[in-house]
Amino acid sequence: MTQTRFRLDRRQLMLGTAAAALFAAAPAFAQSPEPVHGGTLRYATLGLDTSDPHRHTGSIAVQQLYAEALTSIGPDGRVEPFLAEGWDISEDGRTYTFRLRDGVTFHNGDPLTADAVVANIHRVKENVTGGWLASAMKLVESVEAADEGTVVLTMTEPYAPLVNLMSELWILSPASPGWDATIQTPIGTGPFTFGEWRPQVSLTAPAFENYWRGEGMPYLAAVEVNLREDIDKGNALRAGDLDIVNVDRDVARRLSQDPNLRTTTLKDSTWYFVAFNNRNPRPPFDNPKVREAIMHAIDKRAFMQFLAPETGVVSNQMVMPGHVYYDEAIAEADKYKAADLDKAKAMLADAGVDPSEVTIDLVSWQENYPQVVVQMLRRLGFKVEHSALDDLGAQNRLGQYDWDMDVMASGPRADIFLRFVRLMSDGPNPVLWGGIQDPELDAVIKAAVAETDEAKRKALYSEAFQRVLDNDYLMVLGHAPNAIAMRRAVKGYEPGFTWSPNWASGGIAQTFLAED
Repeated sequence: MTQTRFRLDRRQLMLGTAAAALFAAAPAFAQSPEPVHGGTLRYATLGLDTSDPHRHTGSIAVQQLYAEALTSIGPDGRVEPFLAEGWDISEDGRTYTFRLRDGVTFHNGDPLTADAVVANIHRVKENVTGGWLASAMKLVESVEAADEGTVVLTMTEPYAPLVNLMSELWILSPASPGWDATIQTPIGTGPFTFGEWRPQVSLTAPAFENYWRGEGMPYLAAVEVNLREDIDKGNALRAGDLDIVNVDRDVARRLSQDPNLRTTTLKDSTWYFVAFNNRNPRPPFDNPKVREAIMHAIDKRAFMQFLAPETGVVSNQMVMPGHVYYDEAIAEADKYKAADLDKAKAMLADAGVDPSEVTIDLVSWQENYPQVVVQMLRRLGFKVEHSALDDLGAQNRLGQYDWDMDVMASGPRADIFLRFVRLMSDGPNPVLWGGIQDPELDAVIKAAVAETDEAKRKALYSEAFQRVLDNDYLMVLGHAPNAIAMRRAVKGYEPGFTWSPNWASGGIAQTFLAED
């Protein structure tokens, strides 16, 4: 006996009430005129780190132009049917039966079939050991094509996040060049095709004329993605050289005064944190009392006031107030809610640590907000050697585990598990969180994802994060939504829940250019 779910469902919904309040201040979009065909949209948000969508480490704002999944995440955080028109979940939570849409073709003209979907799941499971879905794929017991349009996926145990996570398992044609190693030219089903890619420079994505959504979509002739990290996106937008960009919040504040531009935000938030090197901590940072002292000296309210005075929210959790997995009891018990420099100094003295004799090796991206934490550490008396690096440099440096602290951020995610999985001992890309190695934490997270009852699953996730806090692996500073700015000539586009520019109920497929 199966249970049919179309709106998919209370198990994975994100209740963005607090987040919605933040977005209320964003200016409303003017009513769009009738769609206009043609034109090239110039787009610059996150980068593109690989041509193989199954092997990405975070470049989900570009590859979803040309690659789509069985599900997508809508603007309210709910799961939407995408390449799958619907699915059934067995009562034991182990078997998922996906029904594919008719009439979907890959960019090479081949039809989307259950065999192609099965091949993609097998590829991610067997060949992409370090990917974001690695933990989920380990639990796949079998996947088969019941018929040309039906995929049956069975897990070894109940796995609540699966439908959400399938929104980031992009379905490509097995005929994509490099399929057996690293895909060089991904052949997807998206509204645009993978055109000319110049790493760290640009990607040209021409429209796919036989896109399955019909109604003339996509309206644009092409999307030109600027991948350069050395451009001033705000100035490029003002000058008319770009059409949609992500910008810092202070830049967005200035851009919002320009009548030719619009500013808004993603619907989910980015969370900011300080983490210790948890895999190879050097003295005195291997002492829990020293970590605790440092955290007492960090003023979270001052940090968030600097970062996002209008939209920032101080927190000690990976999710915002209003999120289904937000725990009010954990919030109330936050012992670092208010900074206490005197207490921090006393704790260091009790631990026999003279901060003036210690240099903290701190890593961050090339952003301004880490300097706030650096100054707080110096105020406590530490010397700080601050390495501000680009994304690749930071990832490489963090992966060597020869540092003491970092100040980082992590953006919107399709499911809470995509945050928790990076705290696990074998989690993908765990370096931002210091490579935590904690079997007990792993066990609680695994119990949470196997729990089909939402209330019980929430309790387990709370237990897991409480363990993170108790061990001072990291300190959450707060949350703020990411700012997006665009020219007013961009019609029909509003950012979604995650960084994806394309999803089932909206996005760039229905975007067009028309001057007012």
